[in-house]
Amino acid sequence: MKIDNSLSLLSEKTPKINKNLDDQKLKEQTDKFEAFFIKKVFDISLKSENKLFGKDVGDKIYQSMYNDALSNAMSGSFGYSELLFNYLKENR
Repeated sequence: MKIDNSLSLLSEKTPKINKNLDDQKLKEQTDKFEAFFIKKVFDISLKSENKLFGKDVGDKIYQSMYNDALSNAMSGSFGYSELLFNYLKENR
């Protein structure tokens, strides 16, 4: 009796591809979490209440957009993302 191993070869390759894709998705999510964390820090620390100038209606919106863009640009460089990624990768 001969056993067909062609399906077993296919199944051995599939997890490696899925694992790389899963790692990439996990890294994207940990970078987004780091960006969220940085944005919250900026929202608290960069509150500008300059009493010399009046406030426009859109000041809060522009400040939030600025903090969001800045935090997205900085995400992945503080180390929180890498730390979280490595922890979650080990504990899957």
